[in-house]
Amino acid sequence: MEDIACITLDVADLSAADRFYSTAFGLDTQLRLRASQEPSTGFRGFTLALTVSQPADVDHIIGAALDAGATTLKPAAKSMWGYGGVVQAPDGTIWKVATSAKKNTGPATGRIDEFVVLLGVEDVTETKRFYVERGLTVAKSFGRMYVEFAAGSGSVKLALYRRKALAKEVGVSPDGAGSHRLAIGGGTAPFTDPDGFVWETAEAPAPTAEAPAPTV
Repeated sequence: MEDIACITLDVADLSAADRFYSTAFGLDTQLRLRASQEPSTGFRGFTLALTVSQPADVDHIIGAALDAGATTLKPAAKSMWGYGGVVQAPDGTIWKVATSAKKNTGPATGRIDEFVVLLGVEDVTETKRFYVERGLTVAKSFGRMYVEFAAGSGSVKLALYRRKALAKEVGVSPDGAGSHRLAIGGGTAPFTDPDGFVWETAEAPAPTAEAPAPTV
């Protein structure tokens, strides 16, 4: 089974990206960075999503990201599904922060309940079949529009969205070319999926000093 241990982002300015991510989202070993100058233009075909428990946490996390240098793609707002917003990190990665709750039950904690990588694919059915054959278990499926896989023992969940629908969801044009600037860490051997997303064997992270907890 291809569990996801981490996500690696290829960034042009490693120092700047490290400064941003060390304060913006409070992620630890789930997110890794590496320097890369591979060309990429427009929509990169994926979004990273953080699920939290209440609107106050959405506002808190998005506020921290904006303070660290992110830009707003969609302001946080209520929808029929809950409450959420979309920002773009300085390195170009698109992040969605959302909750299914519409009311707060307490003060913001900054806690992240789920980390999901949403891949925009050309054919959800075919890509779903590809991943099922590699051992992933479908947790939710909405026809040819959306598929969510069970997280297994990994710390990151995988979901598939039609590319154009995902771009519309996060407020950008679906046009884009070049590198995805993303690698999915997990599994027993490297492979590339039908839409060009690369999976790498995840190595144990090097020991680092413990980061301070985000302030509320």
